[in-house]
Amino acid sequence: MSSTVFPDFDGVGGSRDLAAIVGGLFTVGLVVAVLMLVISAVTWAVCSAAGNYQAAARARTGAWVSIGAAALTGAGVAWTNFLIDLGSTL
Repeated sequence: MSSTVFPDFDGVGGSRDLAAIVGGLFTVGLVVAVLMLVISAVTWAVCSAAGNYQAAARARTGAWVSIGAAALTGAGVAWTNFLIDLGSTL
């Protein structure tokens, strides 16, 4: 005898709207992180070519932070889906 357990997303009113809002926020966060990566990379290249090594170091830090933010934002979606699938197998 096996039973399937799955979260009841309809148990709370407006949960579908909340899921859509969270999905939109993940998308906006990912787009902002990628844009910041592009801006930081361009700034890093220009400052390195101009000989401004302090600004280039800050731009390099910004690039690494934006890579981390994009990775965490993308992993958030995968982690959420993994936990929902895991909950159905318990």
